Amino acid sequence: MSVRLVIVDDHPVVRDGLRGMFAEQPDLEVVGEAGDGERGLALAERARPDAVLTDLRMPGLSGAELIRSLAERVPSARVLVLTTYDGDEDVLPALTAGAIGYLLKDSPRDEVFRAVRAAAVGESVLSPAVAARVLDRVRTSAPAFAPAELSERERTVLGLVAKGFTNKDAAAALFISETTVKTYLAHIYTKLGVSDRAAAVAAAYGRGLLP
Repeated sequence: MSVRLVIVDDHPVVRDGLRGMFAEQPDLEVVGEAGDGERGLALAERARPDAVLTDLRMPGLSGAELIRSLAERVPSARVLVLTTYDGDEDVLPALTAGAIGYLLKDSPRDEVFRAVRAAAVGESVLSPAVAARVLDRVRTSAPAFAPAELSERERTVLGLVAKGFTNKDAAAALFISETTVKTYLAHIYTKLGVSDRAAAVAAAYGRGLLP
């Protein structure tokens, strides 16, 4: 099943590069692109894509405003941020507004492909630098916690999740069922005291559970 994607970025060269990248992937289809937030929102309303890949600092709508508007007006489209900015003033508002993933523009292309596929099925992906910032914020607002003990298999599963693997991809890589992957993730969430994939990856990086 192909993933229908809209690209929103104010740099034409970046849009051209991304469009060329995605053209190499038969299951990733770019159905439109826009150079600012307003046009991106209007395009997403017309095209109804599975995912929107957007920068943050563009003319018109701010990144957080665009993400919030997409969540309200095109809720079926998952929003994945791809930007050069990794400061708290960008990361936290974007995630709070509803972005399902946050990558930096120096990410390898395979990581971007995996992230788009993961976002389209509702799974979160954060770059390591962003995950660390999220964890720092959690640490400053939450009580201290005891170190978690993850089994070797749980670390392997979480490592694949951190690389952007979907549950299906992780199951295939490990030659186990998708249900088994979900069971491992449930155990990981309990041990780390989190409730989703993005938080689990952030917590694991912060606690030194992943390299």
